[in-house]
Amino acid sequence: MIVTIVGAGRLAEGIAVRALAGGCTVRLSDSEPANARALATLLAAAPGAGAPGWGRVEPDAGGTGGTGLAGLLPGADVVILALPYPEGRRVAAEQGAALAGLVVVDTCNPVDFSTFDGLLTSPGVSAAEEIAREVAMVVPPPRVVKGFSTTLPAALMAGQAGGLPLDVFLAGDDAAAKAAVAALVTTCGLRPVDAGPLRRARELEALQLLHVTLQGPRRLDWASAIKLLP
Repeated sequence: MIVTIVGAGRLAEGIAVRALAGGCTVRLSDSEPANARALATLLAAAPGAGAPGWGRVEPDAGGTGGTGLAGLLPGADVVILALPYPEGRRVAAEQGAALAGLVVVDTCNPVDFSTFDGLLTSPGVSAAEEIAREVAMVVPPPRVVKGFSTTLPAALMAGQAGGLPLDVFLAGDDAAAKAAVAALVTTCGLRPVDAGPLRRARELEALQLLHVTLQGPRRLDWASAIKLLP
């Protein structure tokens, strides 16, 4: 499976580690190509790197003749926007034509991190829905799925929390797109949970707001996870 990850922060690193451990080819892009190359270097030193079954990293080369994000999109099975709000929407607007028909995963949580007092989106709309609206006129439109928004980077790096595999909640209107992301999640050794249509991204984003506000009071050290148990 080929996974293009846009962004080179901690969430991108966590998703990339899990995808590489599952044998995926991971393409890395960032607005600063040097950041993508630096992340590739980190991944080369990750536990398990180079083991049988470990995937391959392809960072944006940047510079003269560099690949650029558009060059990392063709053939990708899943494109993951591991970006803070509202950067994912900006990238979707800029790359709309190049994203045509692709499965695009929005991971962001539009949390006001200065106050942790609410979401930055307008009432009744999620960041994922904003991205879907941004590219709605592209033919064929990118198929937007909300995913990896409730998984914290430290938990992703570990691949588990409390000895249990992480749950990755997915919301989307395109069944085939959700199935593609679910397949990636399974390949990563995690458990996909279908949360319903894309509008359920509103609840997922609100849920993660609660999750992050509990980190300090509960002394969770940003390594906790939201898990469904029978």
